[in-house]
Amino acid sequence: MKKILFVGAEAMPFAATGGLGDVMGSLPAALAATGECEVSVVLPLYGAVNEKWRAQMKKEATFTVSLAWRQQYCGVHSLIKDGVKYYFIDHEYYFKRPALYGFFDDGERYAYFCKAIPEMMHHLNYYPDVLHAHDWQAALSVVYLNRYYRHLPEYQNIKTVFTIHNIEYQGKYDPFILGDVFALGEESRSLMEYSGCINLMKAAIECADAVSTVSPRYAEEIKTPEYAHGLEYCLRDNAHKLRGILNGIDYTYYNPEGDPVLMAGFTPDDMGGKALDKAAMQKEVGLPQREDVPLLAIISRLASHKGLDIVSECIWDIVGNNDVQLIVLGKGEEHYEKLFLDLQAAHPEKVRALITYDRDLSKRIYAATDIFLMPSRSEPCGLSQMIASRYGAIPVVRETGGLYDSIKPFWMDGEEMKGNGFTFANYRADELKERTEAAIALWNTPELRQRLVTKIMNTDFSWNTSAEQYLQMYREV
Repeated sequence: MKKILFVGAEAMPFAATGGLGDVMGSLPAALAATGECEVSVVLPLYGAVNEKWRAQMKKEATFTVSLAWRQQYCGVHSLIKDGVKYYFIDHEYYFKRPALYGFFDDGERYAYFCKAIPEMMHHLNYYPDVLHAHDWQAALSVVYLNRYYRHLPEYQNIKTVFTIHNIEYQGKYDPFILGDVFALGEESRSLMEYSGCINLMKAAIECADAVSTVSPRYAEEIKTPEYAHGLEYCLRDNAHKLRGILNGIDYTYYNPEGDPVLMAGFTPDDMGGKALDKAAMQKEVGLPQREDVPLLAIISRLASHKGLDIVSECIWDIVGNNDVQLIVLGKGEEHYEKLFLDLQAAHPEKVRALITYDRDLSKRIYAATDIFLMPSRSEPCGLSQMIASRYGAIPVVRETGGLYDSIKPFWMDGEEMKGNGFTFANYRADELKERTEAAIALWNTPELRQRLVTKIMNTDFSWNTSAEQYLQMYREV
């Protein structure tokens, strides 16, 4: 049985900030469940990892990690969850902090983490068949394996895969710190440099045996200047090893039938509970409890690339000219927070702006929502449209990245219903408005609404198909 080691900066439910954590927490379990591979995951032991998990951990090893002139303590702890062995790299100075990222020494922190991975292999006598690194924080694990360990017999047959979750964040640093922080010599400068700076993602792309990203459409988009954030030349040069595999969602965690945070459960065949969840959410946020209006929702980081700039151009008209309600959940750029608070002040019977983020609250909103808006300018994969679909909300999305791959446009071919949502191609407010109002019109046609919602909920966004594609990639490398 082949051994796969995932390397990443976060994983649900231990410590996570977004989509990477969701994937690292659910894909390994889906792969392990196939019975075709033995899967392990390694991540930092952050201060955010709570006592419930720490109490289950076993101490595996302690050793010293060399990083340039530094000689640093490293502890390795482990626990088993859902058939996956999770390893945690313990170093309190680097990882016992009030947040996961955003510190002046993030480059050094994750260089240490990546250097600890091959050292951990030696001390545990654990050598995977495939090292699968995720995003820039794990990029150096691929580089260090190639630069420092390939000459040793135990490491010679380890294959490497690097997955890009969001190409916007590449791990860019001043070339001056190549040796002092990243412990790499002049012979590595051409590998590490790109467009005048150290670029950790570029180096991992060059070194890896295979490169993947989180949707087929995004794999094509990132070879173009519009989406690549400067890496298009590197990706074109390495196009032969690039592929896109659409993410899935955890059907156990996102389960409208048995979700403990909901007022009532529901299924595609019995939607009564969704009406109760909608009424409960309206009451919770102080909106009128009306069954006869569609409840729209936006659950997002409030940032321009999430489509908030085109939302801002048309949301006043959508709310003002239609009998709807709107709930917005998220934090982000101040002017977008103010936009939705102003919209709430102008339409107190229609709008609630919840300027926060709460995972359980988000699931209650998904379950209550009738129409879910996700008009991103770019979206590598997107999980929210899948979660909304799972909870019976009609998605309205722009045709980009994983949104294009997961949501297909609704239309009627005679009596046959096509698609599983409403989509628009051009990044324009008038197209978003028109598709949103088309979704509202369909919602106000009960027979069509019921058929479409049932179809949407039955769309398979589990990891089953994606896990097989990952297994095929591992076989190929």
